[in-house]
Amino acid sequence: MRPGTGGSARPGTDRSARSGTDRSAQPGTDRSARPGTGRSAGSVAVRVKPGAGRDRVGGRHDGPHGPALIVAVSAPAVDGRATEAVRRALAKALGVRAADVELKIGATSRDKVYAVAAPPEEWEPRLAALLC
Repeated sequence: MRPGTGGSARPGTDRSARSGTDRSAQPGTDRSARPGTGRSAGSVAVRVKPGAGRDRVGGRHDGPHGPALIVAVSAPAVDGRATEAVRRALAKALGVRAADVELKIGATSRDKVYAVAAPPEEWEPRLAALLC
């Protein structure tokens, strides 16, 4: 063991120091805006219903991230297939490119938050209509 390494055999391997790390404070991890566009992203809370008979977007669910849009997809909740299907269905329903929709929170949860990197005036009216 080397002196000054916090008790670990190699520098940078002390797990106790990393356990409370706030990744959002690290450079390059802010995904609130698309690089080079100067546009800030909006967020959409989603409640996923995988394995549905058909893809459907609409309805409201009061979830842990606030009022959430219900998105039912036929894809199973296996290996991220439902998450990807929701991303594409959400983009289509909001009238934006699929590349403008990115998962922020909830990779393995039914309650997710997606960032939409298109101007809010393009998609927020559609979102309000879908939440009814």
